[in-house]
Amino acid sequence: MLCGLLPGFVVHTHAAEAPAVSAASAVLMDAETGRVLYAHNEQEPRAIASTTKLMTALVAAEYLGGDLSETVEIKREWTGIEGTSLYLKPGETITLKTLLYGLLLHSGNDAAVALAGICGGEVETFVGWMNQRAQDLGMTNTHFSDPNGLGDENHYASALDMAKLGVACLQNPTVAEILSTRTITLEGRQLTNHNKLLWQYEGCTGMKTGYTRQAGRTLVSSAERNGQTLVCVTLNDRDDWNDHKALLDYGFSAFPRQVLAEEGEELGRVPLQGSLLHMASVEARETVAYPLKQGEEVTMEVDLPDQAEAPVVQGEIAGSVRFLVGSRQVGQTYLVWSGSARRDVVKERPVDSPLDFLPQSTPPTYEEMLSLFSKAGTVSE
Repeated sequence: MLCGLLPGFVVHTHAAEAPAVSAASAVLMDAETGRVLYAHNEQEPRAIASTTKLMTALVAAEYLGGDLSETVEIKREWTGIEGTSLYLKPGETITLKTLLYGLLLHSGNDAAVALAGICGGEVETFVGWMNQRAQDLGMTNTHFSDPNGLGDENHYASALDMAKLGVACLQNPTVAEILSTRTITLEGRQLTNHNKLLWQYEGCTGMKTGYTRQAGRTLVSSAERNGQTLVCVTLNDRDDWNDHKALLDYGFSAFPRQVLAEEGEELGRVPLQGSLLHMASVEARETVAYPLKQGEEVTMEVDLPDQAEAPVVQGEIAGSVRFLVGSRQVGQTYLVWSGSARRDVVKERPVDSPLDFLPQSTPPTYEEMLSLFSKAGTVSE
């Protein structure tokens, strides 16, 4: 195993200071890696109001798949829900698309109940799915009791858990597209996103607002800059718009995304036995990136065999590489063979064989081999 300081990866960014925020709980997370860039009471369970609907949308979108064109009939028990509403009427027909957009843009509490009933048959069944999905995402301080956030004291989540949920929503193309929509008209309903950051913060990609008297103002937001996506969460925050702008600015400036290895980048060579090629190159199977703060040093550990036997096949796993800041692993990927090499030498040749001086990409002709080995004294007339 080889280990060394990764060239150029002692980060010298501007040492931005974390902003003071008004939130009872807050988290700023890098979406690609899950690194927490800022945290305040991040594991404390709190009421989350309509940010609940992020989970409602995620579970519904996963259940329904990508086709939202189906029309459904609204049942009486899905109507007349208190708070923000699409004012659904019993017997009304509406598409699943309008319900999902109405849920996330207009924050329709009746849309949440309707989607729960459509997907789960019973609202209670759907809420059970929400709790199971939370468990799958590692949301250890979360429990849902309804699909819209109007719930009782048994309905809560931590800021850290809501950040994990936000990342999962961004990974779902249907939900991510809806969250990024500013305004849309569907079936005669004009729906405008309540998330002001879509207009006020450059690079904002969406997420969800919430408010109840018990929860106070709650907000989950996301933004993208220079290939880096951050998710920000504040719970019970009277100045949430400004706090999110400050936290996002802080994250992008203090923890910029650094590419540690590019997909296809050569990261080593392995001596090859049984082939006319003396060495075989290996490359990163995928891009590895990580948000680094000022002064953090990255070391790279490469795990490759001392030598390999031909044949080797392009794209097959040859070894691995991992990246560390101190003793903490911050990234890893497999190393794969950059090209293929067939087994075409039965007897081992010396390390300093004349073949080593031929370009590896051009197999030698018979005449070239004969000439080279004759000069080396390995062929007798």
